[in-house]
Amino acid sequence: MESTVISSNQISLRPLQLSDLDDVMVWTTDEKVAKFCTWETYTSKEDGINFIENIASKFLWCKAICLDDRAIGCVSLSSYAEHDKCRNKSAELGYVMGSKYWGKGIVTNVVKRVVKAAFTELPQLERLEALVDVENVGSQKVLEKAGFYREGVLRKYLFIKGKSRDMVMFSVLSNDPQV
Repeated sequence: MESTVISSNQISLRPLQLSDLDDVMVWTTDEKVAKFCTWETYTSKEDGINFIENIASKFLWCKAICLDDRAIGCVSLSSYAEHDKCRNKSAELGYVMGSKYWGKGIVTNVVKRVVKAAFTELPQLERLEALVDVENVGSQKVLEKAGFYREGVLRKYLFIKGKSRDMVMFSVLSNDPQV
């Protein structure tokens, strides 16, 4: 199977819009995509509408990952500051993308952009971190290629979909050389 080359100028980040609903439903109903996510696959357009209108707005920062302006995924930053004042200088990176686009370098490109944007647009941040399931090797490679450091495995750190999961912690600091 031939791999389509996707140039970085075809990829953009922008706020999610209700007009993205059909595109959002493609990746939120995909079991391969939801496998390592905390949420279950969406079963109705109401789930997608709720995500666009309510859930996405709760993140510190959230953008649609667009290929030629079609929302093929989502990237977000979550803040701990609201719940833990000791952690107001860090945020957690999360991303999801339709399985059809995996392995094409899109998410690595996006993560690199988000790191720069996060430390520029949110100057109080000193640390971005990402938690990845130990079995999600593809996502671990994305973070390593984007300059994140693998800090270690957090054993039985999250309880997701009826199972305790080991998670790998990755981070990048605002003063890291690659930032």
